[in-house]
Amino acid sequence: MNPPVRRPRGPVMIDVAGTALTDEERERLLDPLVGGVILFARNYTGSEQLRALTAEIRALRDPALIIAVDHEGGRVQRFRSDGFTRLPSMRGLGALWAQDHLVALDAARATGVVLAAELRAHGVDLSFTPVLDLDYGCCRAIGNRAFHRDPQVVAALAQALCAGMAEAGMGCVGKHFPGHGFVEADSHHDVPVDERDFDTVWNEDIAPYRHRLGRQLAGVMPAHVVYPNADPSPEPQPAGFSPFWLKEVLRDRLGFQGVIFSDDLNMEGARVAGDIVGRAKAAYAAGCDMLLVCNRPDLAAELLDRWAPDLDAGNLARLAAILPDTGRPAWLADPFALELHAPYLRAREHLASIPEDKSAAPTMTAATIGEQRTEVLRKEG
Repeated sequence: MNPPVRRPRGPVMIDVAGTALTDEERERLLDPLVGGVILFARNYTGSEQLRALTAEIRALRDPALIIAVDHEGGRVQRFRSDGFTRLPSMRGLGALWAQDHLVALDAARATGVVLAAELRAHGVDLSFTPVLDLDYGCCRAIGNRAFHRDPQVVAALAQALCAGMAEAGMGCVGKHFPGHGFVEADSHHDVPVDERDFDTVWNEDIAPYRHRLGRQLAGVMPAHVVYPNADPSPEPQPAGFSPFWLKEVLRDRLGFQGVIFSDDLNMEGARVAGDIVGRAKAAYAAGCDMLLVCNRPDLAAELLDRWAPDLDAGNLARLAAILPDTGRPAWLADPFALELHAPYLRAREHLASIPEDKSAAPTMTAATIGEQRTEVLRKEG
């Protein structure tokens, strides 16, 4: 095996098609603009296979590429068997809150421990969780991914979840700033428009980010939602392309110092910013540190060929700091070691006692993204 290539992490995160890397993918992952890989259900067949895939990705570069996944619990959990515990939905944790606050907080912490420990034992660095959107009961993209309607309950449960994840050495990425829960449309397939004014969004949806939880987040992912009555820009853009939301509100007013990850630039909600290069330029100029391009390897290749950004020192520093410098502790070395770790086993046992969420929810399409192979998901334009 060749020694890893010494190269700083770049600002683009891409995916791979299958359960092992192709020669073309290895070459693409060595591109200086690439800084990470996002995995999907299609990249997983079992524990040993996933460990081999993440080890191969990690061995390509120094510092290693960030390996991330959308692994929240409930309907958005990419890996569900052979070394992975089925995680409760966040709405299920919110239902526990109505019965007993302390029981709900303990359950959220246990969920965070299991979520992060199982991923790290398989070589995955980061999960894009928790969802901090409020549960208005109408959004097809969110559904039971949201903890609760009350922003203070969302903040409390998310903080407990993040505390559990921190026990396994994993940071949290809150999403979808400033809030995706109020709109019915799913930004995977539409361009949602939220007509509320700024004060309403600030007092409701942004409240979890203003909570002390906001200082614990390693990353934030903005929404592909337009807020025409809250964003004073001449031509309001979705939050992920808006300097107002990312620089003025998130960075300046809230003081967020972590990494801003764009949502997938191939989603329908991102198309208002033009072609893939136009979207990348707009998101980067707005304040995103890392740009996700998923399920379209042709567009990822086009972006890497055509985009030549001036990389910002602050951006590079934030990307360098997103993962801990220390290696995995012995109990996270592999799934076998994990099975001998008493705190993890207690947390996993706790999850078995959490009732299944059977609440009604809007039809949610977000969970299906990445289940199919990339060729099926391709679109024209």
